[in-house]
Amino acid sequence: MPTLIRLVIALLFIVGLGYAAMFALTVMVDPGEKEITVRIPARELVAQPVRLPDVQTTSNPTLPAQAPVPITTSTPSNEEAPLVQPGGPE
Repeated sequence: MPTLIRLVIALLFIVGLGYAAMFALTVMVDPGEKEITVRIPARELVAQPVRLPDVQTTSNPTLPAQAPVPITTSTPSNEEAPLVQPGGPE
């Protein structure tokens, strides 16, 4: 048992030395600053078109493919949602 306690104390001492070294490095060392210039080629600044791969529309080849649903934008009519006036009903 005394050997185990000595081992634990020795390991704690080594860990404490490691933390003390890290703390000393953060307090005493100043990394300094310098200006960096990075050249970017003009071809990388222009957006290039993205081509999507052709994918199969169904996971089961025995089922018929469904036609794509058209996307439409419409404004709701007064029958769907009545408008509320700011002053309340009169």
